[in-house]
Amino acid sequence: MADPLILALDQGTTSTRAILFAADGRALADAGRPLAQHYPQDGWVEHDAEEIFQASVEVLREALETSGRPATDIAAIGVTNQRETVVVWEKATGRPIHKAIVWQDRRTEPACARLRDKGLEGRVTEITGLLLDPYFSGTKLAWLLDHVAGARAAAARGELLAGTIDAWVIWKLTGGAVHATDATNASRTLLYDIRAGTWSAEMGEILEVPLSILPEVRDCAGDYGETEVLGRAVPIRGVAGDQQAALMGQGCIRPGEMKATYGTGCFMLLNTGETAPISQARLLTTIAARIDGRTTYALEGAIFIAGAAIQWLGEGLGIAGGPQAAEALAAGARDDLPVILVPAFTGLGAPWWDANARGGIFGLTRDAGLAEIARAAFDACGLQTRDLIEAMRADAPRAFGGEAELRIDGGMARSAWFSQRLADLTGLGVSRATFQETTALGAALFAGVGAGVFRDVGEAAGSRPATEAFAPRMGADARERAYARWLDAVNRVRT
Repeated sequence: MADPLILALDQGTTSTRAILFAADGRALADAGRPLAQHYPQDGWVEHDAEEIFQASVEVLREALETSGRPATDIAAIGVTNQRETVVVWEKATGRPIHKAIVWQDRRTEPACARLRDKGLEGRVTEITGLLLDPYFSGTKLAWLLDHVAGARAAAARGELLAGTIDAWVIWKLTGGAVHATDATNASRTLLYDIRAGTWSAEMGEILEVPLSILPEVRDCAGDYGETEVLGRAVPIRGVAGDQQAALMGQGCIRPGEMKATYGTGCFMLLNTGETAPISQARLLTTIAARIDGRTTYALEGAIFIAGAAIQWLGEGLGIAGGPQAAEALAAGARDDLPVILVPAFTGLGAPWWDANARGGIFGLTRDAGLAEIARAAFDACGLQTRDLIEAMRADAPRAFGGEAELRIDGGMARSAWFSQRLADLTGLGVSRATFQETTALGAALFAGVGAGVFRDVGEAAGSRPATEAFAPRMGADARERAYARWLDAVNRVRT
């Protein structure tokens, strides 16, 4: 074989992409397809699972064809995916019994509320590391079994299979030979005991989901069978949920290393090593990776509105020219007009978890204008990140020791001005990846470990992309005053 290549399949919420990587982390070719969104009712979000699979095959083939390399050069395929989206399908035919229910879907909030009212959330968190929220997969599976005619009876007869998108795509790619998921995706279902490393019979009973329909849980770098969609048998050797794949793609393999991905919202993960802390700040405890049967963990916090606040500047306030124009406006704001925007458009995420909070703008004076509001929108991303940092510091002080560095990617991370502002408002050094597709890269690196391209995750992490560093320039007093104003504003929108 020539220099081994690794093909990553990145199945996301709005698109399906494939990127072909060299072993040194260089992207050689890519292909993508948009994914249709279905909204059958207010708060409901669905995807067509068959469309996802067909797009997966198409982008894998197109990326390889674009590269001009033969399939024999591919050492392995790695898969990463939107984590909590679930599919139920017929074992005999491979036909989904319903559209996939997407992680954003809120239809099972009443079921979650009933379980919270029974006082079960503490026990659920103890087992799974998660909160009782429709975000996660377990209540979605129960809904499908209860609302699709005959589904629960068919599951009892052993006629149905279920899983997150990775399990669905792998089952289809292998022609039904492999029904498996990895530990990171399993840890997002509300059905997995993250410390025992097994599906939880207790959670199955609480959520009324039969464990028999669930996939086998394997390592992130492991054997997921072979696919022949590229004209020859190519092994699938790596799987991870999107945020954990990005953690790997950013090289965050040691305790205390952390990354934040800034898209519409923001997901921040802190590697806590082999310790799985129970958060006192309502962060999530999740599996960062499982390699050779060894599990490492992470604390995770989600910001609901990050890049969406910048989008709002255009759509809500009429600032024309897109994010670049908004940034230029924000960069020119007056420092002596400290406007605060709390973008609680859909409530507040971690560590507040306040669904009833709504957005507000504070500190307006006659001299303040669009420039100051624009800066406040960017600053809200940095100040919400500071909230997560403080929560993580409290939950895992040992993992957070030393010179902490925040590694960032995602759309907002393309801005050097925002990256510097983030360093100023958090007081941490910020490391910006020059190659932004860290999710796909992480999947490729896991697959490379599984295929023997790399000796271990340490060697794989050496393929992390080049970075640009930003050190805090703002004085500590000014930073703390800004954060105090932020906390005061948050308290106001929550009352």
